[in-house]
Amino acid sequence: MSGARVSSHPVVKQKLTRLRAQDTGPAEFRALVSDLALLVGVEATADVRVAPITVETPLGPCEGSAVDANISLVPVLRAGLGMTEALSRLLPDADIRHLGYARNEETLQPEVYYAPTPPDPATDLALVLDPMLATGGSACEAIRTVKNWGIGEIRFLGILGAPEGVDTLTSAHPDVVVHLCGLDERLNEKGYILPGLGDAGDRQFAT
Repeated sequence: MSGARVSSHPVVKQKLTRLRAQDTGPAEFRALVSDLALLVGVEATADVRVAPITVETPLGPCEGSAVDANISLVPVLRAGLGMTEALSRLLPDADIRHLGYARNEETLQPEVYYAPTPPDPATDLALVLDPMLATGGSACEAIRTVKNWGIGEIRFLGILGAPEGVDTLTSAHPDVVVHLCGLDERLNEKGYILPGLGDAGDRQFAT
């Protein structure tokens, strides 16, 4: 049984199907990544803390709610960039803190190339963004870095995962909730998700 929370929404399934198709070009691929990021982001933030507020409608006062949590978006470069704009529209007050990892194609291990020191104070909740949860190496390293920043609650938001990656992440960080749009069968010998959708970064940026 997967340790991830995998969306069952029919629109998510439809958009993920189109994302996989090899004839989906970069512009459509980027739009689909953005749409899926927004949808999984809504599900992943359904329980964030809110505070009561009063607003004036054209007909009078109305009691409502406002998000009452300091949230950071942490996209993992470069593929995570495609999720960032949608999540920043969903959470416009969230700050954005990038992390950069490159996968060593021989060892399949992540190598850091960008990990800045965050500004103080640490936020309440960090959403780590990476479309693909394959081996889980980059996700684990990103979460370890975010924990070192002093952020208490962390959630991982991805579009597609493999069981191996979910197991690696949840074993290393059992306190982190994993949200995905889909979960595939397995990894191949090169560490790519099968049947997958190819390389999310390459397909977004036509490289």
